[in-house]
Amino acid sequence: MAWRNIWRNTRRTLITLFSIAFGTLLAVVMTGIGDSSYSELIDHAARLGGGHVIVQHSTYLDAPSLKKTVTVGPELIDEIRAQPRVRAAVPRVTGGVMLATSTNNVGAAVLGIDPNAEDETTLGLVDSIVEGEMFSSPDEEGIILGSVLAENLGVTLGKKVVYTVTDKSGEIASGLARVSGIITTGATEVDAGTCLLPINPFRELLGYAPNEFTQVAVFLDDHRAAKDVAVALDAKIGGQLGPVSATLPWYDAQPDLAGFVSMKVNGTIVMELIVTVLIAAGIFNTLFVSVMERMRELGIMAAIGFSGRQLFSLVLWESLWLGLCGIVAGALLTAWPYYYLSTTGIDVAQATGSEGQVQVSGVSMAPMIYADIYLPHLLGIALAVVIATMAAGLYPAYKASSVSPVEAIRTV
Repeated sequence: MAWRNIWRNTRRTLITLFSIAFGTLLAVVMTGIGDSSYSELIDHAARLGGGHVIVQHSTYLDAPSLKKTVTVGPELIDEIRAQPRVRAAVPRVTGGVMLATSTNNVGAAVLGIDPNAEDETTLGLVDSIVEGEMFSSPDEEGIILGSVLAENLGVTLGKKVVYTVTDKSGEIASGLARVSGIITTGATEVDAGTCLLPINPFRELLGYAPNEFTQVAVFLDDHRAAKDVAVALDAKIGGQLGPVSATLPWYDAQPDLAGFVSMKVNGTIVMELIVTVLIAAGIFNTLFVSVMERMRELGIMAAIGFSGRQLFSLVLWESLWLGLCGIVAGALLTAWPYYYLSTTGIDVAQATGSEGQVQVSGVSMAPMIYADIYLPHLLGIALAVVIATMAAGLYPAYKASSVSPVEAIRTV
């Protein structure tokens, strides 16, 4: 009976279903774009040096220093790599360095790496080398500079650069390296303030003991598992590393990025709430008008034995059917736009006439918009639509259940 009732006024029902479908389209597409963008942003930031989970000295985040290290042997690194959801784990030496040439002196962030353990999935800078090449071994005497940094130093490929650091004992130490590569990411902060060094000569200059590093960057198959993996790793290896170590998920290690993502996610939630309220308003209008038009009929039903509870349930069933049909209509309306956004995407640079990459919180991203919604978010949207339609039907259902047979027949 509820199914037949919603199709009594086909035009009104179709308009209501379209409003639900359009609201669902907006919610799914905007949430999908957000999920895809935030995932790409987090993964890009992880590949710039930190990883999805970082094992480092417990006070390094508060006051970064090359003196603050952790000792992680090959067996322990293999143990980290063997953990569920872990895709890779690479030891690194990170800190600050002063670079000098005959032209200029410039401070920069330095990343000491083992090129045999790194690739484009763990270090995004590998893909950004536009001149020269990556180190061939961790013992090579070379240096890779950001393009703006190289320009500020006045050097090109093959030129010598002196790098100066404060070693582990607090003494000033200097090394000499030839420029073996130039990086261009499109992010000014990276291009003007980042350099790479082979890890072994850099560690030797710092006076590190064997297996001593400033961090181990851990990469996951899904950044959403960062908290669980960090807790598991801390329980697994925390005792072996000692109390000076800390195992941090990306959002604790990069609070600025985490704040930006949180702000954007909250904005998406507000948008979804607004869409849900609009859907509920449309359902309410349809059901309330329908109930008021059928007051005489509802009065007769009450007179022949239908209880208020039965009439209440009838209108709620009508509300549920509208919601379910709206979800189906929303799926049909959303299918093609979502497929296009998930496979082809939109080139923002081409649409706006700009060039290069987009920089967000110091992280360079490709100027493409894709949609890739997480399944829990998709199910949440569907559930929100159903709940909104049911909630919108409560008052019309109450109105129907409280009808007086005599008054309804007399006044309508």
